[in-house]
Amino acid sequence: MSCTPRHVTVRVQPDRRPVEEARSGQRSFLELMTVRRTIRDFSTRPVPFDLVETAIRVASTAPSGAHVQPWRFVVVSDPLRKRRLREAAEEEERAFYADRASAEWLHALEPLGTDWRKPFLEEAPYVIVVMEVHKGPRSPKPYYVKESVGIAVGFLLAALHQAGLATLTHTPSPMRFINEILDRPREERPFVVVPVGYPADGARVPDLRRKPLADVLVRLG
Repeated sequence: MSCTPRHVTVRVQPDRRPVEEARSGQRSFLELMTVRRTIRDFSTRPVPFDLVETAIRVASTAPSGAHVQPWRFVVVSDPLRKRRLREAAEEEERAFYADRASAEWLHALEPLGTDWRKPFLEEAPYVIVVMEVHKGPRSPKPYYVKESVGIAVGFLLAALHQAGLATLTHTPSPMRFINEILDRPREERPFVVVPVGYPADGARVPDLRRKPLADVLVRLG
């Protein structure tokens, strides 16, 4: 009796662009990503859903442990659900700022100007809730779930920014309320909440600086 082999290969389609063309593309991408900022003030201007959908397609190309792809992207536009998300998140955030956060943590947050109020959860046209998918009745055992989902979120943010959309990564803690509000099964666990939209007119961001390359790059050999 024969069996179908599990290890099946396909030919790689290499990118054979000239080096100078590759460098030019890299420079353009770097310039694009350098101006990416976390936005907390969103316009109510409608966002074409296909821009969000394509960004999720990009995120879904991310590598994952054993290629299990342990993620789900729940896109929320319903005003009632967004309001419930905001109310529940603000309840947790009130407790965080009042009791849970250490003085050191609150000091680190001061330059960002954040507090327990999260109006962006209602104001942004879309809220993408990225879920980790763990072992369930119809899902394979996942490996390196957080690492895999984290990489996918990076792809997602870059793709949304490339489409001219602003984002914010929000992680209320704990996030148990999300499953109930969004009717998600137990094997899905919230990883991050990403409001998506266009920046509001006159939106401002903290005056922050990124680390120089010398602080983040170590070259050996």
